[in-house]
Amino acid sequence: MTDLEALQGVWHVTELESAGRTVSPAAFSGARLVLAGNRFESLGMGAVYEGTLRLDPSASPRAIDLQFTNGPEKGRCNAGIYELLPDGWRLCLNTLGPGRPGLFQTAPGTGLALEVLKRTAPEPAPVRFSSHDLEPAAELQGEWRMISGHVDGQPIPENMVRTARRSVEGTRMSVTFGSYVHSRAEYTVDRSRTPAAITVYNAEGPHAGKTQTGIYQRTDDTLTISLAAPESAKPADFAVRPGDGRTVVLWRLIGR
Repeated sequence: MTDLEALQGVWHVTELESAGRTVSPAAFSGARLVLAGNRFESLGMGAVYEGTLRLDPSASPRAIDLQFTNGPEKGRCNAGIYELLPDGWRLCLNTLGPGRPGLFQTAPGTGLALEVLKRTAPEPAPVRFSSHDLEPAAELQGEWRMISGHVDGQPIPENMVRTARRSVEGTRMSVTFGSYVHSRAEYTVDRSRTPAAITVYNAEGPHAGKTQTGIYQRTDDTLTISLAAPESAKPADFAVRPGDGRTVVLWRLIGR
């Protein structure tokens, strides 16, 4: 079996390192790569990327070139290296251009990304919203775009920030990255606290079935939300601290 034949199908990104930093799994939950023949489609990494790939298994390390034909990188070619693993494969890619990495590692300022990919997981369970008695918060309604964000103290990659949207209608909200739906949830708020408190009941996504508590602050057309890790204590501030498990995001209302 050739390498190209071995790589056919759907793969989930299970580990991600970018520019010398390990990215929290919550930031790329659901990201996957689909290979059909010499064509690829990357989903859940901030946008939909499509193109063709070329492998050179005779090189050391084995070489891969991704030629983008659709999406934000259309017209560009990224060079990389890959390695087959017993239960998957790993890919180190130069996201800035044709310069090919020599090792399976990244460093600040290099534009290198290192991914570990494994076969697709079972389909997620159907979305089931909570049965809580909830009341919509007017200040959260509408369509929002992400300005910046951190997960577990680490910045959300810029390509994901650019395509992130938050949609709130009534007591239901969703977060998408491009066409990929990252999460769906319901919420309730407590404005008697300062900052105002929010409780999120996750129905779909990396924390499906779990509850998160947090705080939020609306200022004109911006909204800052700090959510604790599931089942953890509510944050007291909007600070970003490595290893705290929080998701802290600044949103701006679209159209304002």
